[in-house]
Amino acid sequence: MLRLGQKVYIVSDSLEQNLPVGDYGFIIAYDRNADNVFDYVVRMPKSNKHVFVPASDIEGEDILLQQEADRVEREALIDFALATRNEDLFNRIMNGEPVEAAQEVSKEVTSQAEFIKQVNLKAWI
Repeated sequence: MLRLGQKVYIVSDSLEQNLPVGDYGFIIAYDRNADNVFDYVVRMPKSNKHVFVPASDIEGEDILLQQEADRVEREALIDFALATRNEDLFNRIMNGEPVEAAQEVSKEVTSQAEFIKQVNLKAWI
């Protein structure tokens, strides 16, 4: 249940009451009448009016921001996988599997000479 005063966005208009989809508003009341389809009363500052809306038509700002961040992160990972031709990463992203942030770090202790040799070898390749 959303809190009073919480900023919400209209995400759909399921009852076709000409709601401004994409606009924001603030919850000013709950409609607790069991015979009514509406759950909230939302104050719309742009249109300067109050509207009755069901819970399915509105979404909290924090949830929408998290969904957008997840979408942007997924698109960036897809672009990275395509740019580096990393087929394994691309397949994991497209199948919805979780992607680790860091790859496994080798716990072997290497000497300074061995480390320089590995760096030079990688630079040569």
